[in-house]
Amino acid sequence: MISFFTENSSEILLKTWEHFYISMIALFLGVVVAVPVGILLSKSKYTAKIVLSITSVLQTVPSLALLAVMIPFLGVGKVPAIIALCIYSLLPILNNTFIGMQSVNENTKGAGIAMGMTSFQSILLVELPLAIPVIMSGIRLSAVYVISWATLASYIGAGGLGDFIFNGLNLYQTELIVGGAIIVTLLALLADFLLSKLEKWVTPKGLKIEGGRTS
Repeated sequence: MISFFTENSSEILLKTWEHFYISMIALFLGVVVAVPVGILLSKSKYTAKIVLSITSVLQTVPSLALLAVMIPFLGVGKVPAIIALCIYSLLPILNNTFIGMQSVNENTKGAGIAMGMTSFQSILLVELPLAIPVIMSGIRLSAVYVISWATLASYIGAGGLGDFIFNGLNLYQTELIVGGAIIVTLLALLADFLLSKLEKWVTPKGLKIEGGRTS
């Protein structure tokens, strides 16, 4: 195993970087789409049921099948992989954004409106800050999912650490499989750690999660 890391050090760095930026671009796009949509859905429970049902169905599609579907439209490479991973990242972020916004106390919302805030100001300055811990939990979950699923992007020529794993399967070389899997796991743990630090930074002072509840 040590020989795998020493003999492939430069390639490991390249594949790790490919894997990381494919995953992070997909996650970023997922956040850009899912958070605003989740906020809008929190204002309409009927529409929320429809949209969340659709995203839940998309989540059940096997990731490899979704990657294959992308090929006729976008070809092979990083772009179809990023779009497919973005689709997979949507549900946890969307669901948590909806739940986080819905969990904000009605009296708190009312206090903001009573102070003269518009609906947009209430969302931006009151509801969203209070929902941030729940939203960030969804983003952290999606990050781990996306980094794990990005290994399959190797099948459509997107590169990443999946190259080591699938080359190991094809060549019956255990060190490639285990080495690639170890790095993917460490990358997922690192992403979760960094996002947990970001969560603490963006969470308003005095607001923290205790036993799954905000206080």
